Amino acid sequence: MDLFSRSWTALRTAVADIPDEDFERPSGCTGWLVRDLVCHLVIDAQDVLITLVTPAETEPTVDAVTYWELVEPPTGEDPLDALIPRLAAAYGEPRWLKFHFDDVGSAAGRAAELADPAVRVSTRDEVLTVGDYLSAYVLEWTLHHLDLIAHLPSAAEPPAETLAAARASLEEIAGTSFPASLSDTDALLIGTGRRRPTDEEMAVLGDFAAKLPLIIG
Repeated sequence: MDLFSRSWTALRTAVADIPDEDFERPSGCTGWLVRDLVCHLVIDAQDVLITLVTPAETEPTVDAVTYWELVEPPTGEDPLDALIPRLAAAYGEPRWLKFHFDDVGSAAGRAAELADPAVRVSTRDEVLTVGDYLSAYVLEWTLHHLDLIAHLPSAAEPPAETLAAARASLEEIAGTSFPASLSDTDALLIGTGRRRPTDEEMAVLGDFAAKLPLIIG
């Protein structure tokens, strides 16, 4: 749960520090501007709040790793994906989007800190403990932090400990470890298809390269 707070706080701080003019820059999510990604994060924060107040009585069906599924790459045809840019544009000035994200994001962070990690909750037709749910989101926040700063070279990077935790989660999902020569950031970017590996990296990846990218959802 500490890693959840660290990754979420770092991501919220990074959004707060983005100059207004950079909200029109592309993000690391194909087809989304920075403002679109921040709008998506508002919805993610709402999901956290909803899940933390949706208790379940049955046994867990997934944990922090099996919560994520490997899915097909996005095609842009998903109705929610298409809705996000329209919602983001409706905010008009970036300050209103920043305000809403900070408001809902702060609430999600406080709710996570107050939650009992042993309590079981339900989301996406699955049941898992609060601890596992919040641990799963370390991967989500870290990847989206990398998406946020993909074209913002002066922006702060995710904390080293959350990068390492996200890498470990992705390796568990893949069932294989990335080569030690790859940094945590490169492992996450290459592993999830956010950038193509160089020829040298392809050689180091070996047979693992055939499993990539790992698109999680």
